[in-house]
Amino acid sequence: MPGRLNVAKADHKFAASNQSRRIQFIVVAGVLQLAFLIIFGIFVRYDSAADAKYIGDPDVVAKKRGVSGSSTLGPPVKDDLASYYSMFQDIHVMMFVGFGFLMTFLKRYGFSSVGINMFLACIVIQWSTIVRGCFHLHDGKITFGVMDLLYSDFSCVGILISYGCVLGKLTPVQMMIMAMIQVPIFVGNEYLGLEIFMVKDVGGSIFLHIFGAYFGLFVSLVTFDRNVAGHRSDSTIYHSEIFSMIGTLFLWMFWPSFNSAVALQDSRLRGVINTYITLSSCTVVAFLLSAALTEDRKFLMMHIQNSTIAGGVAVGSVADMQLQPWGAMLIGVVAAIVSVTGYRFLTPKLEKIRFHDTCGVNNLHGMPGLISGIASAIACAVASREMYGDSLFVVFPAMAPANTTVTVSLLNGDHEIKTGLGRTPGTQGLYQLAAIGCTLAVAIVGGTLTGLILRLPFFDSYDRVTYYSDEPHWHRPEDGFPDRFTQLIYHKGETQVVPEHRVDDVTLRGATYEVKVNQAYELQEAN
Repeated sequence: MPGRLNVAKADHKFAASNQSRRIQFIVVAGVLQLAFLIIFGIFVRYDSAADAKYIGDPDVVAKKRGVSGSSTLGPPVKDDLASYYSMFQDIHVMMFVGFGFLMTFLKRYGFSSVGINMFLACIVIQWSTIVRGCFHLHDGKITFGVMDLLYSDFSCVGILISYGCVLGKLTPVQMMIMAMIQVPIFVGNEYLGLEIFMVKDVGGSIFLHIFGAYFGLFVSLVTFDRNVAGHRSDSTIYHSEIFSMIGTLFLWMFWPSFNSAVALQDSRLRGVINTYITLSSCTVVAFLLSAALTEDRKFLMMHIQNSTIAGGVAVGSVADMQLQPWGAMLIGVVAAIVSVTGYRFLTPKLEKIRFHDTCGVNNLHGMPGLISGIASAIACAVASREMYGDSLFVVFPAMAPANTTVTVSLLNGDHEIKTGLGRTPGTQGLYQLAAIGCTLAVAIVGGTLTGLILRLPFFDSYDRVTYYSDEPHWHRPEDGFPDRFTQLIYHKGETQVVPEHRVDDVTLRGATYEVKVNQAYELQEAN
């Protein structure tokens, strides 16, 4: 009888804790969405290209046709839907399908990997629109157009990278709070780098990947619980690895769009070519090293899922620069080496000092992002008019003369470049390095403070029973659930079948108990 009471008490505690988390989620999500609705209603409006009342404005008509509308970099840029929508949708697929399915490798966390990824992205889309708009107000209003669609997606990517570090360890409410804190820090750091430092980062390797990776790593460090290391659910099964590979393939296919979406003129074509070549060489070397570094010389799916796309990150900051195909190929080779060896040797060492990285984000985003940032400093330092021709000041606007305007010949005619800062190539390279250091500092401090906030008692955190499990928040199909275990609890000659979560409860580990774990279908056959 005492044994049964302990089991009932454990079950009641488990159910009550999960119920508290669910109610907390409903309240916080509802409050946030209501706040977004009010703010959008008061402050957010269509931009002039989307607003029907400006239909007769010649400048707006020209902008919609893609023949006007100067960017901050000088020459006219197509700002219509036809020019950017395909790129936007490619990035959208990366965000919802690519990142979502890439994280389905955990055997009991598939619903949350895809579902919470989608939910979190939709929170960030709305919140980043508000935060970004505050930096670019027009008559006290936040305007929203086709480019804002892209930038909202970019914000999502940075946050979803951090999500990978804490996958399965934070509750949905903690994820929401992390995103709400992270977005203003991310946007502020990006504004400092792009608008003040005038750094080149067309593919976001510095401001998205480095920031997201190390912000998430330090959140993971501060919120670390010793029970996550070696947890029985922090593992994979055959078909969860296949689903994860689907995410890899979508990311691989659409990464050229990601790295070239906001590039100008011929730079966009270079962005596609460089990324394509980098991904190809990176994939070959990743397969090679995966076999070479495992004891039985077999491929490890973790390497293939992640290291094959590390090249897309590594080329991001330099995607629109004059690398030449061999340079892009070299970056892919280096990215694969760093990523695979990181998974093989560095990740286990980081876990020993409490940097528990569920998805290996440091190897896919962090270190390849650092490679890209350093490569951008070198590429900027060697840039010249002979190398880039008339497009030098389009690719590097800060190098444009500070006191006079320059007329250059581009594909769609002669255009006047706005005055820049008159930087030398070497100075621009130093600014690239400064941006890396600044981003690392902001990410580390921001991630640490965010982690401390998430540890507050107000948040009903997961415990060792609920880590890496869909059980607390999802209805799961009973039939066909992979690796579903039940436990036979033997107590004084009696056999009792209990739910899987109870076996982890300390009340079931007394000396009078013997715990056996059997697959569910075996139990059914025996009965």
